[in-house]
Amino acid sequence: MTTALPDSVFGTFDTGDTAWVLISAALVLLMTPALAFFYGGLCRGKAVLNMMMMSFVALASVTVVYILFGFSMSFGNSLTGDDGIWGIFSNPFALFGSEQLMETREIDGVTQVVMWGETGIPAVVFMAFQLTFAVITVALISGAIAERAKFSTWVVFTVVFTTLVYLPLAHMVWGGGLLSGSDSGIAAWMFGSTDGEANVVPIDFAGGTVVHINAGMAALILALFVGKRMGFGRTPYRPHNIPFVMLGAALLWFGWFGFNAGSELAADATAGVVWVNTTAAAAAAIVGWLVVEWRRDGHATSVGAASGIVAGLVAITPACGALTPLGSLGLGVVAGALSALAIGLKSKVGFDDSLDVVGVHLVSGLWGTVAIGLLAKDTGLFYGHDAKQLAVQTVIALVALAFTAVMTTVIALALRPLGWRVDREAEATGIDSAEHAETAYELA
Repeated sequence: MTTALPDSVFGTFDTGDTAWVLISAALVLLMTPALAFFYGGLCRGKAVLNMMMMSFVALASVTVVYILFGFSMSFGNSLTGDDGIWGIFSNPFALFGSEQLMETREIDGVTQVVMWGETGIPAVVFMAFQLTFAVITVALISGAIAERAKFSTWVVFTVVFTTLVYLPLAHMVWGGGLLSGSDSGIAAWMFGSTDGEANVVPIDFAGGTVVHINAGMAALILALFVGKRMGFGRTPYRPHNIPFVMLGAALLWFGWFGFNAGSELAADATAGVVWVNTTAAAAAAIVGWLVVEWRRDGHATSVGAASGIVAGLVAITPACGALTPLGSLGLGVVAGALSALAIGLKSKVGFDDSLDVVGVHLVSGLWGTVAIGLLAKDTGLFYGHDAKQLAVQTVIALVALAFTAVMTTVIALALRPLGWRVDREAEATGIDSAEHAETAYELA
C-alpha cells in the first residue's frame, strides 16, 4: 500500500513561483545535453558519440529511476512527516513519486493539490525539478572514464549509483537527514539545537555536496578502478572539437541559472541575488583559470576559459544564497585558479581522469562548500563571526566524500563481472565504432 497523504499537505499554488520552477527545471534538463557537447568536444573524434551517449543514456535511465522510486527515497518523509533514512519506500512500484503527487482534494469547496512544504509550488513540480539534478549528477561522472568504458556497464552503473548513492545523499542533505539542519543532523550533534533545528545550519543551497563532491569523488574512484587509457602519459589527447566545448560551456552557464536561482523555489529577490552571484563567480573563475595558464604555459586557451566557467559555477552552487556579489567574485577567482592547478597534477599523481571531472567538480565543489564558512555574509569567519559555520561545512564535505568513496567502490567491485573496459582493439580503433557501430564524421 502507498502511504495516505494528510489534508495538511494540500493547498493552492502560486502561479508565478510555479512557472519559475518549471522554467528552471527545463533549464537544468538542458544542462545534460550541454554537458554532452562539452565532454564530446573534449574527446578525440573516434570517441565523441560514445561520450555524448553516456550523458543521454543517463538522462533516460535516471529519469525512470526517479519517477519509480527516486523522489520517494529522497523526499518522501519530508512530505508526510514520517521518520526514516529512506523516506517512503514501502511500495515503490505504486509510483509514489508521480501518481500520489498528482492527487487533488476538495477542501472547503476549493480544489487543492499536493504542495511542497511552505512553498508556493505543487509537489509534483518540485519532483520534476529535483529529477533534473539527479540526471546531471550521474552524467558528470562519465567524463572520468571517457574513451575506454563499456557502454553496457555504464548503463547499469547509472541505475545502481542513483539508487545507492545519489538518492540517500540527497536525503541526507535536503530531505531532513544526517547532513541537513534537522535536530537529528550532524550540525545539531556538533553545536546543539533549538526548537528542532540545529543552532548552526549546514548550507548547501543547490548541490555542492549532493551533486559536485558526489560526482567528483565517484569519478575519481571509477578512474582508478577502470584504469588509464592506452598510451596515457605518452599520447597527446587533444580535444577534437573546441567549438563544441565552448558551446557546451555556454549552455551549461545558461542552464545553471535554473540550477541555482531555481533552487530558491520562488521568483523573489533572493533568486535575483543568486543569479548575480552565479554570474560573478563564473566570470571571476575564467580570470583565475587564465591567469594560471598564462603564468604556467605562456598562453590562455579557449578550453581553459570554458573550464574556468564550469569551475566557477561548481564553486558557487552551494554558496550562491549565502554570499554577497563581492564574495562571489572572490570565491570564483580562487575556484578557477585551484582547478587549473589541480588538473596539472593528475599526470604527476598517475591517474587518468580523462576530462578533468576530479580537478573541476571535486576540487571546486570542495572549495565552494567549505568556503561558505569563510565568506557567508551572515555566519562567515571573514564577516566577523566565529568558526562554527566553517567547522560544519568542513564536516559535511568530508562525510559526503567518505560516503561516496565507499559506496562507489562497492558498486565498481560488484559490476566487475560485467567488465568495465572495452578490449584493446576497440579502444585503439575507436569506441564509437565498437560500441555503437557509428562514427561521428564520414571522412573521404
